[in-house]
This record gives sequence, C-alpha cells and structure tokens, in this order.
Amino acid sequence: MKIKGIKRGQTIELLEQVNNIADGEEIIVEISPVTFHPLANLSPQERQNRIEQVLGAWQNDSEIDTIFAEIDRKRHSYYGRQIDSLDD
Repeated sequence: MKIKGIKRGQTIELLEQVNNIADGEEIIVEISPVTFHPLANLSPQERQNRIEQVLGAWQNDSEIDTIFAEIDRKRHSYYGRQIDSLDD
C-alpha cells in the first residue's frame, strides 16, 4: 500500500484515510520524496511563458527534416530474423 503524506517536523501527516490498520499497530514506513515536474512550482502564467518559449524552437532548424527522415527510416527498417534450423 502506498499513501502520500506530508512531513511536518517528526510527524508525517497522511493525505488519505487508512482504515485497515488499527491504531497502535506497528508498521514500517518507506520514505521517498515525491519528485515534481520542473514547472510545478511556477504560477500558471510563468508556466505558460516557459512553454511558449520552447514552442516552435525547431521552426527554423535546417536539419530537422533530415533528423526526422533518419528516425523514420530506422523505424521502418527490417533486418530479418534468425530462424533456428530444425535439421540440427
């Protein structure tokens, strides 16, 4: 069972109800911080500004067609497969 919580001093406040564990029952807690998206702490307007900065970043890149053509070529390449001989 995984439940998110917030650490406050030496106390972890659970963000969900835990009804299947009795009060006073000993448990083991595995602690791992939640990693947030790099834009998570920005205001909606700051987030929008950052997104708009990268939109169209490849627009004038002369190599982009070549790059995607190579990706497509590799994606559709067939190299066959090895079949084990039944004669051995």
